[in-house]
Amino acid sequence: MHTGTTMSGVVLTGHGGPDMLSWRDDLPIPRAGKGDVVVRVHAAAVNNTDINTRLAWYSKGDAEAGDATWSGAPMTFPRIQGADVCGTIVAVGDGVDPARIGERILIEPCLVEADGQRLERPWYLGSECDGGFAQYTRVASRHAHRIASDLTDVQLASFPCSYSTAENMLTRADVGPGDTVLVTGASGGVGSAALQLARARGARVFAVTHPSKAPSLVALGADKTVDRGADLVQALGPDSVDVVIDLVAGPTWPTLLDVLRPGGRYSVAGAIAGPHVTLDVRTLYLKDLSLFGCTVLDPGVFAALVRRIERGEIAPLVAATYPLRQIAEAQAAFGEKGYIGKIVLEIG
Repeated sequence: MHTGTTMSGVVLTGHGGPDMLSWRDDLPIPRAGKGDVVVRVHAAAVNNTDINTRLAWYSKGDAEAGDATWSGAPMTFPRIQGADVCGTIVAVGDGVDPARIGERILIEPCLVEADGQRLERPWYLGSECDGGFAQYTRVASRHAHRIASDLTDVQLASFPCSYSTAENMLTRADVGPGDTVLVTGASGGVGSAALQLARARGARVFAVTHPSKAPSLVALGADKTVDRGADLVQALGPDSVDVVIDLVAGPTWPTLLDVLRPGGRYSVAGAIAGPHVTLDVRTLYLKDLSLFGCTVLDPGVFAALVRRIERGEIAPLVAATYPLRQIAEAQAAFGEKGYIGKIVLEIG
């Protein structure tokens, strides 16, 4: 482990734009408490959660309302963000086997344990506690999952947040062989992950995307692509899919229920087109639909994801890499959405 007491990293100093991100060379290296491991971070990806937290998007009032974190708890500053982490364990706390030192790991970003205690309400790495946008981070040992893979650190860092979110959505909706799954926002990190993971489960996948990205999604395994501006009922027909995996919501949301078959399942973990939608409750109950809001990972989801990575069932999709110092540029590129997959930061 680094022999000094300080490290370099980026801290969020308040809610707002990229100017709220500050590079520091004097951050204290975290120390392992009971049940903890300290991780030397090698790579950390950019994702919506980090940006939404910075912008106070999760607040239903304003940034001062006290509900701007991922869990609805008050935000404290400075905060080291970064939910997607690949690294190596360099120190352990009381109660953790010292043999874990040296393990290459992925951190499960949805935390049910911190500071040696079971949490009443889950935290998110980089939101309620410090994350991976620095040389070192600390996490409960149970959330540091050993991984055996020939993939690079950058490639592995593309998996934790997006792929665990997608795997959780598919798990909640009980997707299996023979299902037809519609994925909105299919070129994004979670959407492209859901496409791959649904295919790994034996499902047929329809991907909603911009036409320019359609060939890449077909290459990933999409059975059909649909223009994101198209009327889904006209494009697919009513009652045509078993499951909807939605990251978009927005004004066209009612059509997602229209294309679900009776008994269909709808899972949502994003609202990039807008959080407010119109629901005709008659559609919900007359079609016997099930709606799942997906945030907290079900037990076993992340461990199952790690095994899928190790077996090579899913592929990393890294669109670009940046050094950590260029986090503002990386997040700007992320916001432009002119790519498929993830943008990853290399931690020096």
